[in-house]
Amino acid sequence: MRQHRITQAWTGSYEGLLHKDINGVNSRLADECRVNGGGMLLPFGTVNLAWPDWEEDLRRCHEVYGMRGIRLCPIYQTFDLDHPDFPKLVRQATAMGMAIQIVGDMEDSRTHHPIIQVREMNVAPLVDIMKAVPTAKVQLLHWNQRVGRKLLDKLINETSVVLDISRIEGTGELGRLIEGKPWSDSAMAIPVERFLFGSHAPYFPVETNVLKLFESPLTLEQMKAIMNGNAHRFLESA
Repeated sequence: MRQHRITQAWTGSYEGLLHKDINGVNSRLADECRVNGGGMLLPFGTVNLAWPDWEEDLRRCHEVYGMRGIRLCPIYQTFDLDHPDFPKLVRQATAMGMAIQIVGDMEDSRTHHPIIQVREMNVAPLVDIMKAVPTAKVQLLHWNQRVGRKLLDKLINETSVVLDISRIEGTGELGRLIEGKPWSDSAMAIPVERFLFGSHAPYFPVETNVLKLFESPLTLEQMKAIMNGNAHRFLESA
């Protein structure tokens, strides 16, 4: 990351996917980022609505570890966005000034070991929840296979959700999405302000996502917005 002049990386813990001791996961993440992050790794804690006392885990992320955001992985953590406590989590995290990242996939389901059965995920409830909490700062990570075109249009038109670029595939696809001319179908243009740079490291090489900025027909201002400007505004306004 330093080789490519990345100055800040929002960092989660893979232990958060399956671990039941969520506070232990978050404590180790905070320590690792502080001791070995060199000022670059910004910890985003785990909260799992499927386990008891998630509100205490959220409080500790904010008050004990000073985290700027949290990361949810519903397909591994065995809850859906229609969970009765999800609106409450969004409200509480927003009141604490914390951003919320929701992971669609960790990797392409075609590469999973046959014993792994990854759950489905319905992102549609997020539209009404964000309407009810309009100041919520929500980002979707690795979202492409979990959000269809019609739902994506609703999220862009009716909410302030932002997207990472790590799973955007196809030559020049990032620029084509901004123009409203994706390879897959015709659709509305997605404002450049909705895209934040994401590497999905270490699953993906950082270089693959750096190259996306140069293979698309982006202006210098668009590149600067995706590289850091949009992320800075998103996090600072949380």
